Amino acid sequence: MQAKIAGLVGLLAVAGCVENTEMPVAQDGKAIFMENCAVCHGENGKGEGSMARAMAKPPADLTLIQARHGDNFPRAKVMSIVDGYAKSDMDGPGMPEFGDLLQGDLIPFDSGDGIQTPTPRKLVALVEYLETIQQTR
Repeated sequence: MQAKIAGLVGLLAVAGCVENTEMPVAQDGKAIFMENCAVCHGENGKGEGSMARAMAKPPADLTLIQARHGDNFPRAKVMSIVDGYAKSDMDGPGMPEFGDLLQGDLIPFDSGDGIQTPTPRKLVALVEYLETIQQTR
């Protein structure tokens, strides 16, 4: 009996070490958006968050990213803004850094070039969500 319990405990320990390979869905990203982005960009992503009025440069309307790029959602550009890589390209204070979004397991992300790049799951979920809220002008 003790051997079965020890075996079960060992199996559970190994299962806890295995990376979650399931791809995130837009709903995962929505929760991250509400927690980190809605205060500036608003719950609907249109740039009307509670902090927007206090900002020198209003936050972007995130529902028009695709429209501003010729009806093509620029996954690589969006990812580079969200992960902070393009921070030096932004005017003003720009986006804050969200270090916790860089934590956790890595999953493959295709930014549009056909290459699967290991990327933090939370960032992929956020970009997936942003893609689902796109509107036409």
